[in-house]
Amino acid sequence: MSESGRNGLTYSDAGVDIDAGNLLVEKIKPMVRSTRRPGADGEIGGFGGLFDLKAAGFKDPVLVAANDGVGTKLKIAIDAGRHETVGIDLVAMCVNDLVVQGAEPLFFLDYFATGKLDPEQGALIVGGIAEGCRQAGCALIGGETAEMPGMYSGGDYDLAGFAVGAAERGELLPKGTIAEGDVILALASSGVHSNGYSLVRRIVALSGLAWDAPAPFGEGTLAERLLVPTRIYVRPLLAAIRETGAVKALAHITGGGFPENIPRVLPKHLAAEIDLDAVAVPPVFSWLAKAGGVAPTEMLRTFNCGVGMIAVVAPESAAEVVEVLTREGETVFELGRMVARAEGAAGTVYRGTLAL
Repeated sequence: MSESGRNGLTYSDAGVDIDAGNLLVEKIKPMVRSTRRPGADGEIGGFGGLFDLKAAGFKDPVLVAANDGVGTKLKIAIDAGRHETVGIDLVAMCVNDLVVQGAEPLFFLDYFATGKLDPEQGALIVGGIAEGCRQAGCALIGGETAEMPGMYSGGDYDLAGFAVGAAERGELLPKGTIAEGDVILALASSGVHSNGYSLVRRIVALSGLAWDAPAPFGEGTLAERLLVPTRIYVRPLLAAIRETGAVKALAHITGGGFPENIPRVLPKHLAAEIDLDAVAVPPVFSWLAKAGGVAPTEMLRTFNCGVGMIAVVAPESAAEVVEVLTREGETVFELGRMVARAEGAAGTVYRGTLAL
């Protein structure tokens, strides 16, 4: 080898370790296999992932796609060194957006970008993604790992997810039968989920608490409580949709809270009347409101405040839908009902008081 060949720069010298990437792929292959389902039984490592809609049992499907990330909740995971569950959040934020349209999530792809690839850390993250896919019943059929020194500093990383689902033609939600008097059912959240974390982190900074300090609102450390993963509602909601045929609309309560998300699935002549007294507000939200001096209206438009999903059903069908959702492990309660909406009026109106 020439002197210039021995001394020439390599990709590794520039900060990208191809061997670390290959090692990560080998570590995650068993996790990926664990997410197989009808329609997807291939291995990762090719140039693209395959899915067979016919093998999945669909006859005349409409495809539904969604993508999302985890946001600045990742900074808590990075600062606290806890990476096991953010992958669940990544899947949840995508597949919950699919099921609200009546679609069954079929497959998922992830994008993991970091400044310096750590195969052990990467395996923990992908392990969470695989767990989220198992909970949602979708296959992890591929993804991309990008090592980008200079773009991300220290141990920073970012995640993005892409999910595709399907519904038979004519079975998509929301239905055009939503009417005045229909009942709004709420499905309880598991906590803050994956929205509002820039405000969460600002409040924690003002409180002076460290991530490993005992949480002021529950057992465990502050980081553990704030990293509780987003609840995945796919299986219970699909069961309710298919068994009852009574679900008219669903809304995933993410960033924007009640006032931004619920009106997205309603006709313009109807509003959601929300009974705030019915909401059992989890302690984490009470602490955030008090520690940050956050007004109730700001809480309602930033956080889920204990309601991760809502369903709209006819009054005579409410008990049947509640029974199915409860059987599937959800905590369900009546949140309100559909009322007439004047032209130009808000899509949500409130009665009662949020118990912060």
